[in-house]
Amino acid sequence: MDLPQDKKIILFDGVCNLCNGAVTFIIKHDKKDIFRFASLQSEIGKKLMEERGMEPQELDSIVLIDPGLAYYRKSTAALEISRELSGGYSLFKNLSFIPEGLRDSIYTFVANNRYKWYGKKESCMIPTPELKSKFLD
Repeated sequence: MDLPQDKKIILFDGVCNLCNGAVTFIIKHDKKDIFRFASLQSEIGKKLMEERGMEPQELDSIVLIDPGLAYYRKSTAALEISRELSGGYSLFKNLSFIPEGLRDSIYTFVANNRYKWYGKKESCMIPTPELKSKFLD
């Protein structure tokens, strides 16, 4: 598959209700059409992770891939994504003054409890026909 060279790719846990809610939120606030999405469980998601030296079974993190091989994980990915969102959400980038270790420990705590708190789907989200072009898988 040819990846869009002018888009940033977000890899997310496709069966996680919290993650699917985050994807819906990002799509709603992505007024400049910057992002494309793929689940971590998909073939393209696994391939993109392997190309960057990550284990495909690591499903505890959101991953943001800039065109090329640059990528961000966990809280840094969330902050980088927020930079591009409309509606004042770019102000979250100001949280980058908090040390990454502390941000990631909070992120990991939420990630480790996300299924218990928000639930889990049996299969990955199927995008509506109007949103299909935003998904790579």
